[in-house]
Amino acid sequence: MDDTPDNHPEARDDHAVVLGAGLAGLLAARVLAERFPRVTVVERDELPKEGPRFRPGLPQSRHAHVLWSRGVDVMERLLPGLTAELTAGGAALLESPRDFLWLSPADWFRPVPGAPVLLGSRELIDWCVRRAVLRDVRIRVLDGRAASGLLAGEDGRSVAGVTLRGGEPLAARLVVDATGRTSKAPAWLAALGYPCPAVTRYDSHLGYSSRLYAAPPDPARRWHGMYVQGRPDLPRGGVLVPLEGGRWLVTLIGNGAHAPSTKDEEFLGFARSLRSPALHDAISGATPLSDPAGFRGTANERRHYERMDRWPEGFLVLGDAACRFNPVYGHGMTVAALAAQALDGALAGLDSERIPGAARRVQRVTAAEASIAWQIATSEDMRYPQTEGPPPDRATRILQRYMSRVMVGANTDPALSARFFGVLSLSAPPNTLLSPGTMVRVLSKWRLPTSPTAPAYPPHQPPPDPA
Repeated sequence: MDDTPDNHPEARDDHAVVLGAGLAGLLAARVLAERFPRVTVVERDELPKEGPRFRPGLPQSRHAHVLWSRGVDVMERLLPGLTAELTAGGAALLESPRDFLWLSPADWFRPVPGAPVLLGSRELIDWCVRRAVLRDVRIRVLDGRAASGLLAGEDGRSVAGVTLRGGEPLAARLVVDATGRTSKAPAWLAALGYPCPAVTRYDSHLGYSSRLYAAPPDPARRWHGMYVQGRPDLPRGGVLVPLEGGRWLVTLIGNGAHAPSTKDEEFLGFARSLRSPALHDAISGATPLSDPAGFRGTANERRHYERMDRWPEGFLVLGDAACRFNPVYGHGMTVAALAAQALDGALAGLDSERIPGAARRVQRVTAAEASIAWQIATSEDMRYPQTEGPPPDRATRILQRYMSRVMVGANTDPALSARFFGVLSLSAPPNTLLSPGTMVRVLSKWRLPTSPTAPAYPPHQPPPDPA
């Protein structure tokens, strides 16, 4: 690497800057290092140096996360050996729903085929990905630093870098904003004379309360995780996922007035109020390892940068900074991986000199990767009457009714379950569920109720012995 100072005009010619060292930013840096001799990741937090640790920039890490199989596959391609590193650190590769007790809005899933899912703490995933990315000597991190704005190019239509807080310039040929939900990109673009992007927002007012438990040994337990979903008539649910170190992470979920409390004495009571006592029974004798932690920033919000009439050369917005989802559907990390893969494809054949001019096209390509997850999250959230956002149109209402029937069939039908989880894991396109063969299977179950009173426990997993 040369010794040209980062604020020297020549430094921008071979330099890309990524703002944010979360998953979206790190994977983008990995892709850009194949095109730029130098990539700098600027991160506001002081990053852990000795192993996985909580950091303020990932407040949602205290709550349940899943990495669907599609995300695992993409990240493994970008960072060979990552999956083995994660599992060596204690993450678990499980089959969903077969390895879970999962009460859907319709009924319990039987042990039917689904999709693989990787479960581990977000701190572990963050640590392993960052360590793998930084093995590339072309990539460095400036942590404990934050950008305060964009540097305008001399031509008046490009971005030439960023200004760090304190006024220090950092020149770059390409700047990627991956700062997540705290992104200041609209204000930064406005300062350069660009209009603010249109925003679409759906907020079901979902709230989380999560805490860690020591997983008690039980040789009779045949499940590894649990998900009790809520419904519009009882918008309360709960998730239990295994973490490294013999721990459980339990996240309680509720919409609007049903949002769970973060008071210690109310945690078990909320778990007892769910549609099944299974989650309450699992944790009632377990030892808590943390106090409950809350999270309320769960709205779906899409900033439509891809629709803007004018766009500066040399600037991209990725990850939650462009589109964020209600995290209950578990798509954030997988979509970040898909956006990095799309970035890689969109930059194919381009060298560092031609990439800035392609920024507008690349922005559109990467934004498209969020569309399926957006459709899933918003169409489901629109079922709840308290959801704020554009009302569902007739096509959406028809799709919601159809998907309720898909869920009824997927609980017990192996073929429907495999297709349903193929779509949910973003491994298969949504029209998989509209193929003639699938529709025949769905219609054959049309007379079954979509919201029956489910038994307390599924038939394949009896209640625990009270003794």
